[in-house]
Amino acid sequence: MPKGGLDGAPLVEEPIDLNERREVAKTCLGALDMSPMTMVIDGMDDAVSTRWQGFPDRLYLVDGAGMVAYAGGKGPRDFDPNGLEDAIRVLLKLPELERAQQPRRRRGR
Repeated sequence: MPKGGLDGAPLVEEPIDLNERREVAKTCLGALDMSPMTMVIDGMDDAVSTRWQGFPDRLYLVDGAGMVAYAGGKGPRDFDPNGLEDAIRVLLKLPELERAQQPRRRRGR
């Protein structure tokens, strides 16, 4: 697998079938060292990505019962790391954090 992406990550071609998509996922799993996380892949129709609005990026937190505990905005502009952290703290029954109020960013037109 050729290297050359960010930080020497392998470069991969857009898969044209499910077997190629599985191979790309295996390559990414190895290169990103995401263990012990479970990785799943979408079908070639991208039905899951479409349903969950996963493009360009989204942050979701799923609780132990399989329910969505947090659904973030479209990333990276609408990521809310504090909101995700707060949701994690609620799930883990940890105390809330006190944060200084920060002005909201204005989006360019």
